[in-house]
Amino acid sequence: MSNAIYDFRSDTVTAPSAGMRAAMAAAEVGDDVYGDDPTVNRLQARMAELLDKEAALFVPSGTMSNLLALMSHCGRGDAFIADQNAHCYAFERGNAAVLGSIQPQPIEHESDGTMRLDKIEAVIHDDSDLHFAPTRLLALENTLGGKVLPLDYMRAAGELARKHGLGFHLDGARAFNACVKLGVDIAEFTAPFDTVSICLSKGLGAPVGSVLVGPRVLIDKANRNRKMLGGGLRQAGILAAAGLYALDHNVKRLAEDHALAKKLADGLAQFSALTVTMPDTNIIFVGMDEQVEGRFTEYLNARGVRINGSYGQQRWVTHLDVDDGAVDAALAHVAAFFEAH
Repeated sequence: MSNAIYDFRSDTVTAPSAGMRAAMAAAEVGDDVYGDDPTVNRLQARMAELLDKEAALFVPSGTMSNLLALMSHCGRGDAFIADQNAHCYAFERGNAAVLGSIQPQPIEHESDGTMRLDKIEAVIHDDSDLHFAPTRLLALENTLGGKVLPLDYMRAAGELARKHGLGFHLDGARAFNACVKLGVDIAEFTAPFDTVSICLSKGLGAPVGSVLVGPRVLIDKANRNRKMLGGGLRQAGILAAAGLYALDHNVKRLAEDHALAKKLADGLAQFSALTVTMPDTNIIFVGMDEQVEGRFTEYLNARGVRINGSYGQQRWVTHLDVDDGAVDAALAHVAAFFEAH
């Protein structure tokens, strides 16, 4: 049996390339808590310019970036609205409630990944009724599970947020994937939002870090809260250099990940026991018949094809460490499973 590993669990599993490692090793550094790290400062300025926002803040993780956004927009006892499956609601350990004393108001999304605007508006509360936590923020995620939300929808949601005096945040962990898919500039894509979180360690291939971008007053507040949460970094230019390298080398190539995801999805769809959701970008969801559920995922993992799978559904993710050969090998193992079962 081959010892090769084909890791489709997430685009977070990538290793820094030789070029990225060289950039990290050569990085000029300083103490970032004092604002003295020139490489961090370059990354922050670069990201603010790319998104046409006033300021940016480099942080250790996307989870922290989202939390800092929520804490910048909301105070204790305030509420924010997000999708039922949004990362900042469902997959960040309840940190908004635990650390920010902020109440989430989740809404179930539609089949296209959007939340209906009338459903959003129905759960917006101001200070006029003392029974409710006042709503301060509407948060979207794009991509949501790899699905690209349309530009027109984001603009309409932004208009709704402004109508009610709400802040508007984008969890743009894979925003560059969406931009490559849509063929639009990142500044146009993020224009409706007050704050945007951009992850460097997913499709862009950096080992660590996200950047929160927005108005200077909110970024200054986020910087103070970053220190409070233990995210104050010292000679972080070594990490920021990886982010700068990623912006220079790993954005346009996201189209390769999308093409491989389509090839993988087409191959998986050939098997009647699998129900494949065709990808917009680099993430594929695969449902399984009860007859193969569990055994199928175990079989693949035992043969070096690593995927996330639970509750009858798998998630396959392509990334810069997956190539045509990995996709072909994975599909060969899938075919072998069904031939044997």
